[in-house]
Formats: sequence, structure tokens, C-alpha cells
Amino acid sequence: MWNLTFISEEDFTNHVKATIEKYGEKLESFDLKRFNKNIIDPIKLLFDKTVYQASWEEIVSNEIFRQRDKSNNNDIGYFHQRIFQYIKNCHVPPNGEEGGWDVIYENANGIPIPDAGSVHTVYVEMKNKHNTMNSASAGKTFIKMQNQLLNDDDCACFLVEAIAQRSQNIKWETTVDKKKVGHKLIRRVSLDQFYAIVTGQEDAFYQMCMVLPSIIQKAVDGLDGSIVPHDTVIDELKALAEKQNIDNENLAVAMAVYMLGFGSYKGFN
Repeated sequence: MWNLTFISEEDFTNHVKATIEKYGEKLESFDLKRFNKNIIDPIKLLFDKTVYQASWEEIVSNEIFRQRDKSNNNDIGYFHQRIFQYIKNCHVPPNGEEGGWDVIYENANGIPIPDAGSVHTVYVEMKNKHNTMNSASAGKTFIKMQNQLLNDDDCACFLVEAIAQRSQNIKWETTVDKKKVGHKLIRRVSLDQFYAIVTGQEDAFYQMCMVLPSIIQKAVDGLDGSIVPHDTVIDELKALAEKQNIDNENLAVAMAVYMLGFGSYKGFN
């Protein structure tokens, strides 16, 4: 039984599938060559393994996960932004078009803004995490929002943060040209509160989160295992370790790891 009233099961499932497809090449299996593409730091791996009391399998797996994870935030940003194309009164412009806004929300009945009456349009800049903007980027975004208010006196601008410090809908204050600035129609809004505004349902984001795990699993199962990586890094390292003529297995694998970064260094070659 589908409990979400603001998006259909079909649309939500298709959106989850599209997000998984965005992972693209990051789902490709890792062999030793790909693992060491940017040359890993063998000393760090050795410290991490020993200090955290991990096995070589665990430490290699963690490093592969770290490499994959570096670019996954953009894919999750896609999930957070593009889901609003399926929600009533929301519009997701193509990249770089219509002012470069991530989401535009319009409501003919008016959109209440705390301490500022109501407007009929909200322009949204969306960020994955509250601390991803430096001061220059924040200032540039604030100026963009100021310009939008100058061009449209019946709108508000939201900085919507998926991972905010807390649930909030507050006046955004930042620094532009070393001066603290703020405007009651330029607001900093957590993702849960933005969901509540556009759906009219206070716990809409919570409800979405409750169905998300099963839909992701269903989508992955439907791909027949084609996206499950088969990483061979640890097997290749152990094969190299066997050629080291070192009786201590741990040191032999360590030497194989050393060779990834230090293969041309004096002594190692």
C-alpha cells in the first residue's frame, strides 16, 4: 500500500532508478590498476590498518569505498533536486536555464513567509550540506537572490539544505564585501521544512525517508545484480604478496601495498 500522497509510487521508483543510474562508472569493479590510479598513500593505509585493528581486506575495502564516495554527493544532489519535478506546483529547470535555479515553486493561493506576509513564487538554491559553501560562494548566492527580488516583488528566495544543522526556516544572514547582510525574503530552509511547504504535509520528508529503503532495494534487485561490483584488489595484492619471498604474511601484503606507491623508490625496486 502506497502511503505518500505527494508523489506516485511509479514516479518515486523511476526517480530512485534514475539516481542509481547516475552512479555510472563508480559502480564498475575495482582492479589494482584502477585502485592505484591516483597513487595511494601506502603509509596511511598501514597506519589505518594497525591503529584501527583492521584486516587488509577491510582497509582495502574502505579505501575503495572512499574513492567511490568522493563523487557520489553529486548523484545524491540529483536525487534531492530532481524529485521536485514530480511534486505539484514545483518546476525543476534544465541546468543553467531560467536563472540557474534548482527548483521553482509557485502557488496561486500564496506561500506564507514568516514575518513577511506571503508570496506566490519561491526560487530555490539547493545544497547537500550546510557547510559546503565558502564565504565567496555564499556571497555570490546571496547577491543572486537579491537580484531576483529586485526583478520580482512577489517572490522569496530559499537556500535549501538537505543536511542542515537543524530543522529551520530562518532569515539567511551572511557576509558580502565584509558586511553582514540579510533579508526577510531570503531564507535558509532545511529540506524537511521545504517538503512541508510544497506538499502541505508537515512530515512529508519523514514519510519519504520511511519508504526510501525498500524502494532502493527493489530498484537494485530489479537490476539483476548487474550493478554489483566485483572488486579484485585484495586478491591481486595477495597474489603479489606471495611473490615477495617474505614469510610474514602481514609484511608481505604490506610490501605489495608499498610497491603501489614506492615501486620506483630506492630499495623497493
